[in-house]
Amino acid sequence: MNPKAPAMTPYFQNDVLAKRPYIRIEWCLNAIEHPVLTETQPDGRIRHWVYVEELGKYLRVVTLPDGITLHNAFPDRRFAP
Repeated sequence: MNPKAPAMTPYFQNDVLAKRPYIRIEWCLNAIEHPVLTETQPDGRIRHWVYVEELGKYLRVVTLPDGITLHNAFPDRRFAP
C-alpha cells in the first residue's frame, strides 16, 4: 500500500469504488478535512458531508470510528445543509 494512500476498508475498495467509479479519493479526503457537517452514527461510524462542485451535489463519506478510515461514499440526494 502506498504510504500516502488513505486507509480504506475492503468494502470501500471492493464495493464502493466498483459501484461508483466516478468517486474521487480527494473528494473523500476533503469531506474528512473540511466537512460542512459531521455526525456520529449509533454504531460509532462518522458521517462527513461536503459539496462537490463536479457532482453538483453533496457527497456523504462514512468513516470508521477513527474518523479517517474510508468505509462508504455516495452522493446524498436528501442532504440539505
